[in-house]
Amino acid sequence: MKNKALKTKIISINRINVFSFPDRATLLSYIKGRNGILIAINAEKILHANKQTRELINRNIGYPDGIGAVWALKKKGFKSAVKIPGCELWLDISGHFYKTHKFYLVGGKEDIVQQTVLQLKKDFPGINIVGFRNGYIQSNDEREQLIADIALQKPDIVFVAMGSPKQELLMQDMQQKHQAIYQGLGGSFDVYVGNVDRAPQWWIKNNLEWAYRLIKQPARIKRQIHLVKFLWLLLLNKF
Repeated sequence: MKNKALKTKIISINRINVFSFPDRATLLSYIKGRNGILIAINAEKILHANKQTRELINRNIGYPDGIGAVWALKKKGFKSAVKIPGCELWLDISGHFYKTHKFYLVGGKEDIVQQTVLQLKKDFPGINIVGFRNGYIQSNDEREQLIADIALQKPDIVFVAMGSPKQELLMQDMQQKHQAIYQGLGGSFDVYVGNVDRAPQWWIKNNLEWAYRLIKQPARIKRQIHLVKFLWLLLLNKF
């Protein structure tokens, strides 16, 4: 994928290409008129990338969703790199394109995705949502039916909230049948409709959202150890 003359660079971290956008506006400009999968990059994904996930990311647009990815970009010399949370980015995309683009939503429980559609219609009057379904795909037939409907409805933007790597693999299959802008959202629908609380603004502003989530959910310690390991390897110039 060619990088046009915008204020961004593509930096390789553990052989994963990460786009070092200086702000969300630059990212929005970059994807305008360009199809591909937006993939949130964090320390865990960088540490545990395998051949399949690495190739998937490098064919598309990996952006720094986690503070670990931002630290790595800064250490590589891109001092103006910023964290771009996926749970905010999809709403920026919606606000930027809702008057001109068609949308399709996949993910969450049935009541959550329905609430999400209703809230989007309130927040972005006139938004054209051509289809949606929950993220509980029980069979290969259901999966193929979804992909066929994507191809039929021809949305310009598809949001998939199912968690990694499941959502990325699904978006890759969708992309083979219909070219569009895709973004994986994890649990963003739940946050958007208030089913799950996000960290208070102070924690977010100071790049401590991971710490707040750890305090609220101590069981996440196993995942947060990856961030410590990543930082140690970064300090040792292992990436």
